[in-house]
Amino acid sequence: MYRKPDGQLSIDDFILPFEGKLSAENRWVKMAEIIPWNEIEQDYAKLFENEIGNVAKPARMALGTLIIKEKCGYSDIETVEQIKENPYLQYFIGLREYIYEAPFDPSLLVHFRKRFGMEAINDINEKIFSAGRKDKDDDLPPTCGIGKKGKQKIKNKGKLIIDATCAPADIRYPTDLSLLNEAREKTEIIIDRLYKDQESETKKPRTYRRKARKQYLLVAKNRKPKTKQIRKAIGQQLRFIRRNLNHIDQMKRATKLNNKEAKTLVVLRKLYQQQQYMYEKKVHSVEDRIVSIAQPHIRPIVRGKVKAPTEFGAKLSISLIDAHVFLDKLEWDNYNEGVILIESVKRYHERTGYYPASVHADAIYRNRDNLSFCKTHGIRLSGPKLGRPPKVVSAKDKKLARQDARARIPVEGAFGVAKRRYSLGLIMTRLQETSESVIAMQFLVMNLAHRLRFVFVIFSKSGNALIKRLYFSFTTRIGPIFA
Repeated sequence: MYRKPDGQLSIDDFILPFEGKLSAENRWVKMAEIIPWNEIEQDYAKLFENEIGNVAKPARMALGTLIIKEKCGYSDIETVEQIKENPYLQYFIGLREYIYEAPFDPSLLVHFRKRFGMEAINDINEKIFSAGRKDKDDDLPPTCGIGKKGKQKIKNKGKLIIDATCAPADIRYPTDLSLLNEAREKTEIIIDRLYKDQESETKKPRTYRRKARKQYLLVAKNRKPKTKQIRKAIGQQLRFIRRNLNHIDQMKRATKLNNKEAKTLVVLRKLYQQQQYMYEKKVHSVEDRIVSIAQPHIRPIVRGKVKAPTEFGAKLSISLIDAHVFLDKLEWDNYNEGVILIESVKRYHERTGYYPASVHADAIYRNRDNLSFCKTHGIRLSGPKLGRPPKVVSAKDKKLARQDARARIPVEGAFGVAKRRYSLGLIMTRLQETSESVIAMQFLVMNLAHRLRFVFVIFSKSGNALIKRLYFSFTTRIGPIFA
């Protein structure tokens, strides 16, 4: 059966289901209640001590926009368009009434990310976690083990899960030959600009760009070039770059470089020095190796995974406490994640007021310093004992090993959700500070999603103490369920 509608629907005939008012049960309204906007506003205002200039956008508008972008996976332009069309999003960023035009230009999101750096976002994450623990303390019954126990001091309680991963950046797979070819082309662009701005009629230096391009393509288009061919091509490109850098040194005496060209030239010189060193020494590694000219802060991170043994981006360590994720450390250079266990445990003590009963981590965290620290504070560190493994393993130790392996599932799930559901699997920003802001924002949004589910499902008006107790027991034993 089909019933034909009466005429064409016009915008004037459209009826709002909430009768001109926003619904209090909407997810964006609920999420806005979780975030401590007033405290964030006080810290944000300290960035603008100068009374001269245009008025900056409020903290709620800046942070709210970044949260919308990361939660929904929009681009900067699409984020502004969605805010323009959705009244709930406009309420979330702090507008008092619906407006039909865009509240700001999409280019402002770059400045928002710079103002809310990694440290500022981590502070906000801490405040949300503290507020969440206070809600649990007030709402959960004493049988859950969260309520006050008189003057009795809790020494060890709960579990801490820690792990590390890499947040790969959006760059092509770097090879020595492709990097040198790109560097040569950039030196040629600088030479062309300097020659164009010269006042005297001097002869343009020769760059042999056609010959260099032909020699590069001879190897690049070869599906399986031999090692000798690649080495010969690298040597050729190095000589072309050295000649171009000498021409630039002579030409910049008459014509100055702009800021962008000066920064690029510093990167090109360092790249040339590194490649020349590896070419002469016949090695394939060097300290602080540049793998991207546009993003020189990116470093190769050797992870040893089957799919990608080496990833290019930032290495980060996280800790998982009561289904909340915290970014403990972020570095662009590779580091041994085992050295941060003591710091993570101390932060656990600062957040909760007691040390964890157990720490669940990889075998790399089981070094002598960490074991000694955990033994001093009565903490059980998961994993086998140091030294030669025993020939016979008891049933009790096998059962404990299986329990420890299951306990680490939530942190692996957190990484999977951050990389598949959110944008941790491919960082699209180009600047170092904005990339750090985006990475930290992933975990903030994940924690907000968890808190939002906690508000909707567990602490609704129809919830009771039994459901709350079961939920808390489930999250502390199994781990978080991220959206």
